[in-house]
Amino acid sequence: MATTWLRTTMSVKPSSARGMATLKDIETRLKSVTNIKKITSSMKMVSAAKFTRAERALKPARVYGTGAASLYEKNEFADGEDKLYVAISSDRGLCGGIHSGMGRKFKALHAESPIKKAIVVGDKAKLILVKTMGDAYLATFNNVGRKQSSFTDAIAIAEEILSHDFDSADIAYNSFVNVVSYKPTIKPTPSAGNIESNDAVYTYDEVDSEVIRCFQEFSLANIIHHALKEQEASEQSSRMKLWRTPQETQVR
Repeated sequence: MATTWLRTTMSVKPSSARGMATLKDIETRLKSVTNIKKITSSMKMVSAAKFTRAERALKPARVYGTGAASLYEKNEFADGEDKLYVAISSDRGLCGGIHSGMGRKFKALHAESPIKKAIVVGDKAKLILVKTMGDAYLATFNNVGRKQSSFTDAIAIAEEILSHDFDSADIAYNSFVNVVSYKPTIKPTPSAGNIESNDAVYTYDEVDSEVIRCFQEFSLANIIHHALKEQEASEQSSRMKLWRTPQETQVR
């Protein structure tokens, strides 16, 4: 008896060589790269617009800030042992190592001489420094950097500083140099009592304690407002540079 043979036809799909992408894979990859390029291009334009606005706001703030600090720079005031440190940062990231640089600066200062009093502006610096010097925090400010700071914000920080006793307050921030660089800056500001004890203050006019106190409050607010604007311009320039890098990589 003849045996019936059953024939089965298998449909074999052509397989690509090992490690080589198919045309569909290449097409998907090209679409992905194109979409990423569009996103980075849009973010680059947004960051450039924000940087232009921050740089424009910095110019008048720098005039008032440097003018307010000129008295402290041209005359010598005793630092004293009771120092209060103010760290200016923000809540936002994606701006390179601008916040970590500030953290390293404060950690180095803390290693030289333990910081006992500190006011931190912005969650980034707060989180970086909390393990090292969290016990020294007198106050912290958040919701910084989501919108442009105002002189009212500077007044709130100044009032918090003046509510504590100190001989001098060192305000630390990143000073804007140009589009590609910034530098950590610490600006010392003496207390009202420290100013009053300096004979050079009485050279220009006869002043009393109330006038000196009012001057110190106003000058401190101007210096802090200047520091906030310097920090914002530095952050926006760093963020703009960060978004420019992936786009240039895609073009290459």
